[in-house]
Amino acid sequence: MMSIAVRRIGAESQRCTPSSIDIQQTNTGKKVGALDTMFQVSVTNRCTCTVRTVFLRADGFTSAVAVDPKLFRQAGSAGYLVGDGRRIPSAKSVTFQYAWDHYFKMTPASIQAEC
Repeated sequence: MMSIAVRRIGAESQRCTPSSIDIQQTNTGKKVGALDTMFQVSVTNRCTCTVRTVFLRADGFTSAVAVDPKLFRQAGSAGYLVGDGRRIPSAKSVTFQYAWDHYFKMTPASIQAEC
């Protein structure tokens, strides 16, 4: 009887897809000016592997307050880059705030997994 061990290279990364990214937006209750509300966004890696180069879709995004571009910035047609493209370990988050009169729907567009 012979046994063969098969190592599946990259198998973990196949499970890390944009849907592995969880986006939570919270109304902080703080007002900016007369109409705008402050929202806090947490982008969390739910993959078992570290991810990097996380892009979100956020159609029409704008903010009445400056958003730190190292945390969230538009990067051409790819969407909005999270955390300056740096690594986000499993179960860790990148958090930023913006202000507008309504929240903007944000969805994961792409990631790169490091497994």
